[in-house]
Amino acid sequence: MNFNFLTPVSDAVLAHSELLAQQALGKKIKIHSRQNGIPDLDDVQLAIIGVQENRNDVNYMGANISFDSIRKTLYTLFPGNWHTSIADLGDIEPGESVEDTYFAIRTAIAVLVEKDIIPIILGGSQDLTYANYRAYDGIKPMINIVNVDTNFDLGDANLPIKNNSYVGKVIVEEPYNLFNYSTIGYQTYFNSQEEIDLMEKLYFEAYRLGEISGDINKVEPLLRDAHIVSVDLKSVRAAEVSDNQKYSPNGFSGKEICAISRYAGISNKVSSYGIYEYHNSKNDSASSMLIAQMIWYFIEGVNCRVKDDDFTNENFYQKYNVLVEDDELIFYKSLKTGRWWIEIPFLPDVNNKLKKHTLLPCMHADYVLATQGEIPERWYKAYRKNSF
Repeated sequence: MNFNFLTPVSDAVLAHSELLAQQALGKKIKIHSRQNGIPDLDDVQLAIIGVQENRNDVNYMGANISFDSIRKTLYTLFPGNWHTSIADLGDIEPGESVEDTYFAIRTAIAVLVEKDIIPIILGGSQDLTYANYRAYDGIKPMINIVNVDTNFDLGDANLPIKNNSYVGKVIVEEPYNLFNYSTIGYQTYFNSQEEIDLMEKLYFEAYRLGEISGDINKVEPLLRDAHIVSVDLKSVRAAEVSDNQKYSPNGFSGKEICAISRYAGISNKVSSYGIYEYHNSKNDSASSMLIAQMIWYFIEGVNCRVKDDDFTNENFYQKYNVLVEDDELIFYKSLKTGRWWIEIPFLPDVNNKLKKHTLLPCMHADYVLATQGEIPERWYKAYRKNSF
């Protein structure tokens, strides 16, 4: 496998890893080193890749990125009772142009996804999510992206791509692979009313910080339906991170962002997970530990995955039909996990994105609302989007 654009994990990290206990994660991971090259990926399920690219950051001042402190911290953690094999493939360094870096990201992620290996991407500016998305061209016809962020990052698609405007490019540029885009934890005062209105107009989903902090379980159905999860570290409140990483006094706590990461891991659909907007500094222990724990919880989630969405065998699920006004809503409940889905009907007369009945993850609370005569908002938005 030709990954010649990947640079090995630094000797400083490897030297640090030598001193770790035999049970530590650093002793269990297959590591791309200068001495041994890229490890064999035949039995690997998760692969860490750092991307040292931040030139499209609107605040770019020429700073270089190093993920050494994150790796050192991650390697010191102890794995759970995991059955997955993990590799650290090293870093993608900035190319001659940002487009060159994007090409390397697309190439690496496409290869990994086709081999059923989940890339864990460390960034760099969040516009790298665009390259991550483009890696799926020709692999999956429709992609759902979940962005954990203070901002929607829609921006003006006519302007050059930046870390606060990459989603606009995802929406308008061909091939059109985006089906749904959701933002978790947005803060209203960081977003213009025009962007908020556009999210509504496109039937995309947006959940305010307070709504999610009040009930973190609300993110589970969103992440269960996601293929790409992109986390902007600015979504974490300033008290949780090192000085160079502080952004806003309001944001997710360390516990909440780790819970979100675990839900992302548990999702059977999530096939790439990225943590972006990392700014390293000399006194970096808080940020490094938080990111290491986010990765740990994501891996933990992957190890807890359960195939529970096979609805061909009636012994594995219960089906509920609910009449709400003129609409018949059909719910499914897995008997394995207790998780819920709602059916989005196929509209034969519409040139829609769905070619068959499809199931949308939901919560038990959505079923309860339906029995009380209220159509769940997620169903309505998916149905309307399907009717374009």
